[in-house]
Amino acid sequence: MLLAAGLGTRLRPLTDTMPKALVPVAGKPLLYHVFQRLLSAGFERVVVNVHHFGEQIIDYLAAQGNFGIDVRVSDERGFLLDTGGGIRKAAPLFDAGSPVFIHNVDIFSDLDINALYSAYEQAGDVDAALVVSQRHSPRQLQFEPATHRLLGWQNTQTGEQRGQLGLPLAFAGIHLISPRLFPLMESYPEKFSIITFYLDICGIRTLVGYEQPHFRFMDVGKLDTLSTAEQFLADL
Repeated sequence: MLLAAGLGTRLRPLTDTMPKALVPVAGKPLLYHVFQRLLSAGFERVVVNVHHFGEQIIDYLAAQGNFGIDVRVSDERGFLLDTGGGIRKAAPLFDAGSPVFIHNVDIFSDLDINALYSAYEQAGDVDAALVVSQRHSPRQLQFEPATHRLLGWQNTQTGEQRGQLGLPLAFAGIHLISPRLFPLMESYPEKFSIITFYLDICGIRTLVGYEQPHFRFMDVGKLDTLSTAEQFLADL
């Protein structure tokens, strides 16, 4: 699933007339670049959620022939549901027996997606694997050092904390989630954050951080990163 429904406020004024997913880098929309990564990893079905200028994304996908695969749109144009609400709304569009790969549309990285799947499958009892790395961020997820099991979260600027402290790692906006977790979302409000959900259940379910050695990552959802995103993409 590509999370593409956000308002893109950090990319204004560009997103005053287009959705974040269609902001160009190296002459192609963010959506295009992430789709190429998914296609190269072998994905055959992708769900895209839309809200802000959602019709532009729908028209773009149609013009691209849905990139030759099964592309399904989860329409949030009536009400923006945040990450957790968006994933829950899209659940009927997923294969109920398979883990779902979730990717923010404004993230570039060199993640080995197949290696992530292999690690998830070998673990056996993992309910979600969150791609993380050791990098500067005021908001850090907290993990048990030996097992990388999620323990909590901390904002180092405000001092706000949830759960336990442990090994601090920054979330990359990429995760693999088991459909076993979807029933636990039923009691949540229409709009909620997936990170809030993960923190709520990490004491009763197995949620782990996944670190790739020498991971290269870039959040392209800000104006000050667009100027360097083209070179970053070329380096990948």
